[in-house]
Amino acid sequence: MSEIAVGRGGGLPGKDAPVGARDRLVAAAVESFASKGFHGTSTRDIAAAAGMSPAALYVHYKSKEELLYLISRRGHERTLRLVRDCAAASDDPVERLLAVVRAFTADHARDHTRARIVNYELSALDPEHLREIAGIRRAIQQEMRGLVEVGVEAGVFHTSHPRMTALALLSLGIDVARWYRDEGEWAPEDIAEHYCELALRIVGAPR
Repeated sequence: MSEIAVGRGGGLPGKDAPVGARDRLVAAAVESFASKGFHGTSTRDIAAAAGMSPAALYVHYKSKEELLYLISRRGHERTLRLVRDCAAASDDPVERLLAVVRAFTADHARDHTRARIVNYELSALDPEHLREIAGIRRAIQQEMRGLVEVGVEAGVFHTSHPRMTALALLSLGIDVARWYRDEGEWAPEDIAEHYCELALRIVGAPR
């Protein structure tokens, strides 16, 4: 697809929360897709990782594609809420942009496993599911583009192409999920703060 994919996994119970069969299967699907890829993962792999029989998966989900769709939908909806909430925290264009970039980047680092699945396995979705997710992604892109356009109109951002600029900002945060590892030398917060500096340069804001 020509438009950039955004989002991450979310909406799953925490480690100490009671986990039902449906959530166990989703969590197992995340781990299986992350280690083997969607096409390399079988329903048997997912069921085994959840400590269940292969037949049990079909009691709760129609297919492994439905699991991928659920993971993707949850992740994109969560990201859209995050972007909107951060953008609403201030009226200042610079502060709004920094709040979104900071949260978006740190979020993709902290949950990089689910983020990689959400962003890099979308081609495996059925056409109807893909259209739904694409709509949420466009909404996220529009939110970022709106932040850039408001800054340009206020005279604090200087870019000739707000839409392309917005996609570049989103791409930075998304790509963190591809290379970030928990054992690395940089914490999510460190990356987020540096990306805020880069974001100001990309939009042409005074520093």
